[in-house]
Amino acid sequence: MTQAKVGFVSLGCPKALVDSERILTQLKIDGYEVVSSYQNADVVVVNTCGFIDSAKQESLDAIGEAMQENGKVIVTGCMGKGNDAQVIKQAFPEVLSVTGPAAYEEVMGAVHEYIPQPENHNPHIDLVPPQGVKLTPRHYAYLKISEGCNHRCSFCIIPAMRGNLVSRPVGNVLDEAERLVAAGTKELLVISQDTSAYGVDVKYRTGFWQGRPVKTRMLELCSALSELGVWTRLHYVYPYPHVDELIPLMAEGKILPYLDIPFQHASPRLLKAMKRPAHQEKTLERIQKWRQICPELALRSTFIVGFPGETDEDFEQLLAWLPEAQLDRVGCFQYSPVDGAAANALPNHVPDELKQERWERFMETQQAISAQRLQAKIGREMDVLIDSTEGENAVGRSYADAPEIDGVVIVENAAHLSPGSMVKVKVCAADEYDVWAELLES
Repeated sequence: MTQAKVGFVSLGCPKALVDSERILTQLKIDGYEVVSSYQNADVVVVNTCGFIDSAKQESLDAIGEAMQENGKVIVTGCMGKGNDAQVIKQAFPEVLSVTGPAAYEEVMGAVHEYIPQPENHNPHIDLVPPQGVKLTPRHYAYLKISEGCNHRCSFCIIPAMRGNLVSRPVGNVLDEAERLVAAGTKELLVISQDTSAYGVDVKYRTGFWQGRPVKTRMLELCSALSELGVWTRLHYVYPYPHVDELIPLMAEGKILPYLDIPFQHASPRLLKAMKRPAHQEKTLERIQKWRQICPELALRSTFIVGFPGETDEDFEQLLAWLPEAQLDRVGCFQYSPVDGAAANALPNHVPDELKQERWERFMETQQAISAQRLQAKIGREMDVLIDSTEGENAVGRSYADAPEIDGVVIVENAAHLSPGSMVKVKVCAADEYDVWAELLES
């Protein structure tokens, strides 16, 4: 009997990637072979993204391609819930199953229904790696610490798709991190919908790891992760007051001096309309204090321009804020209505032409800041984690660079380095996004 084969398409953010990894791990545990082509698959699973309209269209295109090339398709992910699920079913009535995000059991149930679990499978012989199946390179991995979100930001529908905050038991998170490090992971990227809120839902309950008590709270989690001897990078951190407690850990070299904080805007009036948590905090003062404690701190953020009701004064306030904040890495999006988001009902939507103009001015302002901050690194020595090689050079990242979203460090004449190598370099040039460096030692 030939082994049952499953094709897999994963779309969306790192949180969705972790969902895909969990499903793929369960497929392997249940004896299915995961294949990389439509033609060889008995069924295809598509993990969708439904955050904004362009992501939804990409998901629909992927489903359509899978239907055309294979015909047996199971759909899951953020677009598989609410009205979007009906859109999928109307567009592709022959789809076998449609489920929402993190619906591992439902996905596996659908796979079992349409392709029976192999009878000759012996889970004691067909072993799965202890760290599970990973879609990232061996040397870095995403560590998801919670699901859902308790906030109701007016531009976002993620709570409607993924539900309220549910924190993973701290012992489970640390056990997974330990397995990843044992398997060769050099960098752990801590992710969730709201990393700062970790443990709020369980009132920071005390768990256990390696026989000792650890609170289900961000500070204690990061302290424990620092014992594993690898890079720990924090993503999606809302600037609650207790985030201040993490900065000394960064100054001491226990976790990377890097914070990914989605500020979204600088106008208090607009932040209130966005219903952003912690929007009343004195952000510039806190950034200044953070850098006094940890001068190496790298800050990345995302912003929205053209939010309904954004005036010229609001936008100018944002532009004036950027040089004060001196952020290292910044992404900017033009506001896009999302079906089901409360912001759609707000008055005074900004015309598309004005959104584009503001986006261009924002990016021009920030690029100058980013370039200046990277220029200041010329002549400095730093550790770099190698990701790949290109021609005669190696391409890696410093503590200030998260994979996929930030810039890179191009290490010249270092093509002999292997992915996962940690090397020391000296920066010799920079532009708005990347730096070039010479290898000092392997």
